[in-house]
Amino acid sequence: MADELELPPEEAEEGAPEWVVTFGDMMSLLLCFFILLLSFSETDAGKYKELAGSLEKAFGVQKVLEVYGKPMGMKMIAREFEQAFVEQASVGPAGGAERRLFQEYARALEGLQKQGILEITEDDEYFIIRLVGQATFASGKASIEPKMLPSLRTIGELLRASEQEIVVAGHTDNIPLKGGPYESNLALSAARAAAVVYFFLEQGFIGPERIATMGYGEHRPIAANDTDANRQKNRRVDIKISLTRKAS
Repeated sequence: MADELELPPEEAEEGAPEWVVTFGDMMSLLLCFFILLLSFSETDAGKYKELAGSLEKAFGVQKVLEVYGKPMGMKMIAREFEQAFVEQASVGPAGGAERRLFQEYARALEGLQKQGILEITEDDEYFIIRLVGQATFASGKASIEPKMLPSLRTIGELLRASEQEIVVAGHTDNIPLKGGPYESNLALSAARAAAVVYFFLEQGFIGPERIATMGYGEHRPIAANDTDANRQKNRRVDIKISLTRKAS
């Protein structure tokens, strides 16, 4: 019998299989697709601040910009590292004149603040004169306590000196009302805010075009309604002076 022919062994191809290349291309395209989707997403204000703080610590401060208002309508991925985010609005941030005016407010009201009649605070949009509810109104009522009128006149004289828009917002604790002329805490808070606004208007401290009234009831507390002390903090009227908007 003739010897069978011996075939040479097949040589194995070097490198990855061909399907791996196709798979890698597909993964790259998917990654680009999701990055593109992320670039179109809106910025969460809280996450934006955290990210900005982390970048500041990691790379140092490139620019110091005084910004008022939340970063709305911005992209998560910037086209340039130094890109300055500016909210498009019809008005600009509070200028030096307004800042100096608010500092004068704080100094003028320092005595009333020490007496516990009011508090001075500020957020991204407003300089806030916070009237303590217990000192301003009797329980369940919306008539201003007579002893509070001199303090309101002091505040009114300060408001007369600016052109900024003002919102007076009433707040209560979460204890339901029992009897009285008001059916709910929401109605009571609105009535208290309106009483303060009427006082300013009747005394001629401010014109109606500059001021608005709002009532929030128990729905925007600044403390948990779990103790009497915290409930007293929530019973308040906030006189909110806009940092940016002036009366037209």
